[in-house]
Amino acid sequence: MGVYIVKRLLLTIPLLLVISFLTFVLINLSPQDPAKLVLQAQDVPVITDELIAQTKYQLGLDDPFIVQYMNWLTSCFHLDFGNSYVKDETVWILLKPAFFNTLKLTLVSSIAIIIFSIILGAVCALIEGRVIDRFIRGLFFFLSALPAYLIGILMIWYFSVKLDLLPTSGLESYQSYILPVSVIALTHIGLYFRTVRSAVLENLNEDYVLYARASGIPEKKIIVSVLKNSLQVSISIFCMSIPLILGGTVVVENVFAWPGLGSLSINSILNRDFPVIQAYVLIIAVTFVVFNTLSDVINMALNPKLRGGE
Repeated sequence: MGVYIVKRLLLTIPLLLVISFLTFVLINLSPQDPAKLVLQAQDVPVITDELIAQTKYQLGLDDPFIVQYMNWLTSCFHLDFGNSYVKDETVWILLKPAFFNTLKLTLVSSIAIIIFSIILGAVCALIEGRVIDRFIRGLFFFLSALPAYLIGILMIWYFSVKLDLLPTSGLESYQSYILPVSVIALTHIGLYFRTVRSAVLENLNEDYVLYARASGIPEKKIIVSVLKNSLQVSISIFCMSIPLILGGTVVVENVFAWPGLGSLSINSILNRDFPVIQAYVLIIAVTFVVFNTLSDVINMALNPKLRGGE
């Protein structure tokens, strides 16, 4: 087990290097001159070639490309992503509160999605083909097809404007989580609960269930065993749901004015704040790699067959 974890961690190193290099390359392919953007953000009235050359020298933009990349990568290991072109602050100072706000929203949403997916998936599998099963599947299939901003606007209109129960935006109290978490959960549960349902149905048709029932084992114990085996199949999908939600909160955060990475990234794109965009893309990509590795390790820990094949 320990050897497998070490191997997986070592395999992530070249992958992360490739991701960081592509992130740096793609941002630098922009036709906009970063030095000129910095001067424009500083409201310099007259931008001359001398000022552009001086700014490039100060930012290290006149160094060879590979030198720029290595300097940037080395700084990233210390959480130093450079300075914002628009605001007179370091990128990490801007990213840190936004990242933790988005992370809190993501974790609360993921917990809600996992709990409801397991409950709905198990219930629908146990009552397969009945009216309630078809109704739940149809409802969440419909909700997952709707855009998140539409569901968010409708919930704001009903719960905040019409009923005046919940805040429409910002992060002031625990009530601020209810609407954005609900929108994220409603748009994701449809996918995950169907996965759980399929896994439960597959396990219910296995021979061990038939033998357990023939042996007189109580039905509750059989169902618990089926759920345990089904969750082993679904664990990878649940682990990957966290980075997917983390990277997909852009729309929800902008609808509810949530002070997170989504809102920050949109403002950075509009203002062409390249250092912030680079850091955002890198953080999201690293999160995907980390949780993908975590899902493999959890599967290895839960599945004896995988441990036997190590």
